[in-house]
This record gives sequence, structure tokens and C-alpha cells, in this order.
Amino acid sequence: MIGAMPERVVAACDGASKGNPGPAGWAWVVAGDDEVPSRWEAGPLGRATNNVAELTALERLLSAVDPGVALEIRMDSQYAMKAVTTWLPNWKRNGWKNAAGKPVANQDLVVRIDALLDGREVEFRYVPAHQADGDRLNDFADRAASQAATVQEPAGSAYGSPEPPSSPQPRASASSRRGAPARKSASARTIKAKFPGRCVCGRPYAAGDPIAKNAQGWGHPECRTAADD
Repeated sequence: MIGAMPERVVAACDGASKGNPGPAGWAWVVAGDDEVPSRWEAGPLGRATNNVAELTALERLLSAVDPGVALEIRMDSQYAMKAVTTWLPNWKRNGWKNAAGKPVANQDLVVRIDALLDGREVEFRYVPAHQADGDRLNDFADRAASQAATVQEPAGSAYGSPEPPSSPQPRASASSRRGAPARKSASARTIKAKFPGRCVCGRPYAAGDPIAKNAQGWGHPECRTAADD
């Protein structure tokens, strides 16, 4: 759980499903006063719907932030937002049945979110997705969730990942791994680490150090060369 937070933080969360249902992932990001992403996390869900991914992202965000901190949550999912702000009270009164008298979809996730919202100050804010001049935190969460859905691997500041790529790269197929070496993706370029982490070689690196991505994650550029060549 994130500790030592200010009195109020701004965050965003998002989910993605490649096929709906299909390979899915979730992500959340917390920003500082300048709305620059400071901490984030993303994770895979295997095969799931977009609605499950969106609700999971919200649940993971609420679980990660101290409940005593006032929170502004930016989301581009009308479903997830209405589920926990508009429809939830009626669902509970109706014994977790929807307006058609059928069991509420994704009830287990909604119940957990309801418990996490209890007694805390949360403001939900809808932001349109995929806008050229859209919300930068929502865009960050969108890219991170899409990456997690594509590669089906966890990522985030705690893993030493600087930020999600602009265009997630899918895993190489088994046939391509057995054949000629694949070309290095753009994510293999050297960048400066935004957070401290640990290379696959076991040695740590500090924020600001040059790092590059190899098959096991982010680390020293020379380790990428040794691992990928």
C-alpha cells in the first residue's frame, strides 16, 4: 500500500481487453501535485472482458492508496464509474439484482470495490479516452493497461519500469523464437530511469541512470546487449 501520501492525490485507472473477451490487463497511476505520474502498476488478467478489466483497475487502485487520503479518480469507462456511483445503491437494495431482475454482472468485483469505498473520500471524474489533447494520466493508464493485456506480464514503478511504451510490442511467437533472431524493438533503446530498480544481473541502478530493456525487464545497457545478442 502506498504510504506517506499528501492529503489529496489525483489518480487514473483503466482496463483493456484485446477482443472483449480476450487477453486483458489493468493499470492505475498516481500523480503528484504537478500531475506528473509518480507511481503506477499494471497487471495481466488472462482472458477477460473489458468491463472486468476496468473494474479490476479501480479495485487495485483503491487497494493501493491509503484509505485516509482523499482521492480524485479519472476514468474513461462510463460502465465502471456508473456501476459504483449510480447503480450500486439500487443493486444492494434489490439483493444484487439489476433492473431486469437478473444477477448483477461482475458482482464479486463490485462488492469488493464497495467495501474499499466505505468511509473514504473519493471523487470520480469522467475523461474521454483516446483524445489528442486528452487527460495525460488517463492516457498513461490506458497505455499501461494495453501493454499488460498484450504481453500478459506485470509492470510498474515498483518493478523498475520507467513508463509504458507508446505502442506495446506483442510477444514473439514460438516459431520466430526458434528461427532467425527477431529485430530489437524500439523499447530496447537506452533511456534514463525514473525510479531505482534492480537489473537482471542482480546489481541495482538508481533513478537517472541509463537503462535499456532486455528479455527479463529493464536493466543496465550492457546487460541488455549480453542477454539479447
